[in-house]
Amino acid sequence: MGSLRVLELYSGIGGMHYALKESGVPAQVVAAVDVNTITNQIYSHNFPDTPLWSKTIEGLTLDDFNKLAFDMILMSPPCQPFTRIGLQGDISDPRTKSFLYILDLLPRLSKMPHFILLENVKGFETSSARECLVKTLRECGYTFQEMLISPTCVGLPNSRLRYFLIAKASPGNFSFQTHSEILDGFPPPVENDASDLPAGSDPLCPSTCQQEEDVEEGGFLYKLETAKEVRRKLNQNSNLTVRQIQDFLEQRTEEEMARYLLPPKTLLRYAVLMDIVRPTCRRSVCFTKGYGHYVEGTGSVLQSCVETEMESVFKGLDQQPEEEKLQRLLKLKLRYFSPREIANLMGFPQSFSFPEQISTKQQYRALGNSLNVVVVARLIQLLVS
Repeated sequence: MGSLRVLELYSGIGGMHYALKESGVPAQVVAAVDVNTITNQIYSHNFPDTPLWSKTIEGLTLDDFNKLAFDMILMSPPCQPFTRIGLQGDISDPRTKSFLYILDLLPRLSKMPHFILLENVKGFETSSARECLVKTLRECGYTFQEMLISPTCVGLPNSRLRYFLIAKASPGNFSFQTHSEILDGFPPPVENDASDLPAGSDPLCPSTCQQEEDVEEGGFLYKLETAKEVRRKLNQNSNLTVRQIQDFLEQRTEEEMARYLLPPKTLLRYAVLMDIVRPTCRRSVCFTKGYGHYVEGTGSVLQSCVETEMESVFKGLDQQPEEEKLQRLLKLKLRYFSPREIANLMGFPQSFSFPEQISTKQQYRALGNSLNVVVVARLIQLLVS
């Protein structure tokens, strides 16, 4: 195979580009397209030689696409229309307009791309936008596979369950047996006896999606966690196929990392709601664009002082006066993960960096809107093999 010409749509900070490099597939990104000025600064900083078009996708004509003569499309369309905590506007949301425009152009291209990879949030799989995508791919003769995959499948201690689709133009077959249903995890290798595996299971990542979608039930223990939630976290931490958090932390002094410590007001108000992990944990929850600004549901925080038992801090905490509460909580030395540490957990290489003018808040926001590089790299390998 010669070097593939790749079009990167909704390029963001370059997660797809890094995944392409990580995959080892000979390829060149002939154009990246995004309208976000902050992420475009980050992309250009890391990929100065890649043509970056700062314009809307709808602003590109059919002729513009044809001139690029690309073999592969990598894209991660806006997820807000499909998130479970959003309005779920789906195809009526204006942010879906550009994606529908791509689907309209695809069959009219002078040369349709041989490969397509798409990433989005869990929730996209039940959307009308997904129905439009699947309908278009079938009409254009593509073979495709849909999956729900989390980085824990590739040994990374971070839950970021996402929808993926890989498609190959006819004539062309995958190196695995395709299924009409959406798989939980990566496709099982062809050499595995299908009778030994549940439909959609991955021997390297069993029941990942179900684990991450469990709904808490039962009475609360300390720290507003249910018994079921505690058991789930213990199970995740005992999974030796996943690496420990400490492998992804910055090697800096305590004084240098003090800037990420949670302020007293935040501790007093949100400590019982936070997902707290220790360096030896093999789990962390999904980091979102609100991390570092909002606390609840935006990502895990790190317990820097491992000598203190968390249970001893939280037992009976609500019955203590405010000053005693604060003194107890300060013993844990809870801090935010730094942007570099989150990038590490998301599979970005050490060569990835932020321009000096990008604030910490902007870094968190950009990473929260990005994707896991290692997962996508493996999918690119599956797509091209």
